[in-house]
Amino acid sequence: MPEGRPTESGRHEAIRTLLAGLRRGTELPDLALSLESLHPRDNTFPGEVFMEVAIKAMDLAGIEQRGFPYEELLNNLLPEYEFRGHRAQKIKFAILAIGAARGGIDPDLLDEVIWWRTDDFWLYAFAAAAAIIRSSAAKQDVPIADFIGALALKHNVDLTVATQ
Repeated sequence: MPEGRPTESGRHEAIRTLLAGLRRGTELPDLALSLESLHPRDNTFPGEVFMEVAIKAMDLAGIEQRGFPYEELLNNLLPEYEFRGHRAQKIKFAILAIGAARGGIDPDLLDEVIWWRTDDFWLYAFAAAAAIIRSSAAKQDVPIADFIGALALKHNVDLTVATQ
């Protein structure tokens, strides 16, 4: 895992790997493994990046207030994971933090995740972003690959570059 502060190239790599993996239909647990090397110890990166991508996905899809029922995101769009107990609270925080940030409220990530006593916010932000991207594509009634292509353009990311 990298040490120090995340770089702009690390940010770009996180976006590219996330979008390329989702576009290819990579299983989320496998995609998470390919992203893990980008996460510096005791840091929320690349969680914040995944939040930004999810926000842009909602913007691109024209999602209005109350556009995504929380339970739908959790139960229908993340079949790869089962969230119970503390894990259920973590994914809920990640999903709601994205909504808060999109609405202009700073979710104060560090103050929240310090209580988690684990270094895994990035993983929950990743799962939340995947659910939101999937739901945004469905709301637009376009194939996920097409939606992700448009989302990649919004981030100036070339998905034709080979990924890890």
